[in-house]
Amino acid sequence: MDIFIKALHSQGHSVTVIRTTKSWYIKEDSPHYDAITIPVTEGFDRDFVNPILRKIIDIERGESSMINFASLKVQMFTAMFNIHRMVCKMATNMFKDKDLMNSLKESKYDLVLTDPAWGAGIMLAHSLQLPLVYNVRWIINGEGHLAISPSPLSYIPMTGSGLSDKLTFVQRVKNLMFYFLWQAHDRFLIRPQYQAVCDEFFGKDVDFYELLQGADLWLMRVDFVFEFPRPTMPNVIYMGGFQCKPANPLPQELEDFVQSSGEHGVIIMSLGTFVSELPGDITNEIAATFAKLPQKVIWRHKGDRPATLGNNTLLVDWMPQNDLLGHPKIRLFVAHGGTNGVQEAIYHGVPVVGLPLFFDQYDNLLRLKERGAAKMLTLATVDKDNNFLEALKEVLHEPSYRMNIQILSRLHRDQPMKPLDRALFWIEFVMRHKGAAHLRTESYRMPWYSYHSTDVVLTLLATVVLISFLPVAFFRFVCLKKYLKRKTKKE
Repeated sequence: MDIFIKALHSQGHSVTVIRTTKSWYIKEDSPHYDAITIPVTEGFDRDFVNPILRKIIDIERGESSMINFASLKVQMFTAMFNIHRMVCKMATNMFKDKDLMNSLKESKYDLVLTDPAWGAGIMLAHSLQLPLVYNVRWIINGEGHLAISPSPLSYIPMTGSGLSDKLTFVQRVKNLMFYFLWQAHDRFLIRPQYQAVCDEFFGKDVDFYELLQGADLWLMRVDFVFEFPRPTMPNVIYMGGFQCKPANPLPQELEDFVQSSGEHGVIIMSLGTFVSELPGDITNEIAATFAKLPQKVIWRHKGDRPATLGNNTLLVDWMPQNDLLGHPKIRLFVAHGGTNGVQEAIYHGVPVVGLPLFFDQYDNLLRLKERGAAKMLTLATVDKDNNFLEALKEVLHEPSYRMNIQILSRLHRDQPMKPLDRALFWIEFVMRHKGAAHLRTESYRMPWYSYHSTDVVLTLLATVVLISFLPVAFFRFVCLKKYLKRKTKKE
């Protein structure tokens, strides 16, 4: 979202960011936006995230079983329940502040830009009666397309299922089960929390899910170089890789280290912002594996220095990931599979060895794997039978991985307009026209039986049955009447 804010600011727009006192990344002071801070007692910060990640890693490393699978899902759904509970509390505090709400209304904003993974911005747009634009990959209950586009489960894999778009019968059964799992989680744990806020402040006739589906514009953080083909809608604008850009020169110290790799090149490893450190035995195994390679390695790592660290490996707290991926000496990206990292790998044409940890990361890496551009391992197998070393060597020395990711890179770049420019155009389009109602389907206002034409099918079936039954009934009536006449004469 910060990229959007800076881009909108550079276009001359004034941006107000609503944050909380517990906001992790969002600073109160910025040259690019004004901030309004909502007081809360809980927040999505390191103290909340780290214990959950430790539990997930412990479960992931356990023996594969239904119990571990169930434990992982319970942990994930519990965390999501608590996050949405905190968001609803923030929204409640915001709506109860009459002075704040009056001030927002008087400011006469042009639109609300929000990420619908959390629902506070959706309800704020309704309260202020403003056009609503999403920066979206996820909504409160899963992948964004599920709320707005036809999504046949026969070839559209559910998040977390680990499936591609080529499904066998058994895989379709699994996909359907994941769909019901996500739906149950949403219906019983997530949506009621937001609906309670809507009931309190807007009245019981306002349905939160209709508010979610009714956004004017969905700026989708994927494209069909990355995502599997699927049905879509006119108000979905694809801006996959909008954060990607050509590489800038590296800091001199980092450039010297990269250049020292010679013909072998450089590997970079990052498991994202959330994962501050892995268990010690895994980090030691990873470090020992890197030490066996001729390549230089730049590893974003926090925590204790691994005892097995080789001279070819540089540990850093932070690295300019985009600039390193765009460097000509980069050979391989070891990544957790977050959307941003995967899109940057595609943009710069760098093959990936993936170590997915939770939520969408496995599915993201699976899309690269299906296109022959990545190799995947689980945490449970990293330190077993040289799996990590063999995966690194395979991706480094098998030319098809680099060739396939560079094909994806060329496809991604071959478009008439940069993704960020396309997104900015459509944001300003909504501003100019006070919305985009002509692009928005009204199907979300239909009850499920009308949407699926269940009432029509049942009516037609009833009509066919009735038409088929009437001649039979009439024939039986006539025959019965004749029979009764004969019987009466005989008597």
